[in-house]
Amino acid sequence: MSEAVKKGIESTGATADIFQVPETLTEEILGKMGAPPKPDYPIITPEKMLEYDGYMFGLSGRFGTFPSQMKAFFDSLGGHWQKGALVGKAAGTFTSVATLGGGQETVNLSCIPFITHMGMVFVPMGYIEPKVFTLEEVHGASPYGCGTFAAGDGSRQPSDLEKEIAESHGKHFAGIAGKLAK
Repeated sequence: MSEAVKKGIESTGATADIFQVPETLTEEILGKMGAPPKPDYPIITPEKMLEYDGYMFGLSGRFGTFPSQMKAFFDSLGGHWQKGALVGKAAGTFTSVATLGGGQETVNLSCIPFITHMGMVFVPMGYIEPKVFTLEEVHGASPYGCGTFAAGDGSRQPSDLEKEIAESHGKHFAGIAGKLAK
C-alpha cells in the first residue's frame, strides 16, 4: 500500500519517502507472534519529520485501532507539539487490517486526536475515487483513507483495485499538501 500511495504522490511531481516507525517489541515476542520480517525501509525519527510538508501514515489495524508502535512514535513527537512544529502540515491515513470488521474506518479515525493535537490538517480520501464503490470484489477503503485486507495470517497482499485506489488517494493528498505548504 505504501508503494502505491507513493506512486500517486509522485505522479503529481511531488516527492515521497517511505519510513517505518521503531519497533517496540523484542525479536523473541515478534517470533512468538509469528510477525513477518520487516520491510527494508529506514526508521523515521522525530527530527526527520521536520523535513516534510505532509505525512501519509500507513497503519496496520490492531483490535480496531493502530498498534502500540505507532502510539509510541506519536508520543515521541511531544517536543514538536510544544513548539508547534507540525502545525498546518497535511496528514492523511491509510490502513491494512485482517478482517472485514477489523477497522477500515476506526483505525484511521483513531489517529485524528493525534493529528488535531499537533495542529496538522487531516486530508481524508473522501470519495474522490469512484472505484471505492465497486462491489465486484472485496477491497479495503473508506472515506477516511485507502486500505487493504491482509487476512488473519497476513498472507493477502493488496489487490490491483486496492493499489489503484491507493494511487488516487496519494495523488489527492499531494495536491492538498502542496497547497498547504505554500
